[in-house]
Amino acid sequence: MSRKFLIVFVAAFLLNILWEEAHSALYVSYQGGAITNFILFRAALFDAAVIALFAYLCSYSPLSKGALPSSAGGMSIFIFVLALFIFAILLEKWALATGRWVYADAMPLVPLLNVGLTPAIQLGVSGYVSMRFSNCCD
Repeated sequence: MSRKFLIVFVAAFLLNILWEEAHSALYVSYQGGAITNFILFRAALFDAAVIALFAYLCSYSPLSKGALPSSAGGMSIFIFVLALFIFAILLEKWALATGRWVYADAMPLVPLLNVGLTPAIQLGVSGYVSMRFSNCCD
């Protein structure tokens, strides 16, 4: 079982390092300074750790496979992605409120939530792909 979580972590890290690089142009600064490759590396490590933790929690959820009839097996991945989406939104709200990072004008915003679209969906999308890749929580 721990091998699956390692695969989830590595897959999540690789996906998130690419994501961080791709959308870094949508930010002005990180803690008032430049956004460096080291900062993007740390962010991808954090993202991968969060995804692996949520995957671990998902595997022990009553909604994970084996705890419910097989017809409900897809529910755990839905809850996993939803939880990551909510976590990402709360993280963005906190980071924006504390000035941890600042969006560039090009950042598309999620209406009503006033958070960036790409960071809001990042954990859910990369978490979903990582989980499917590892066959964890299936």
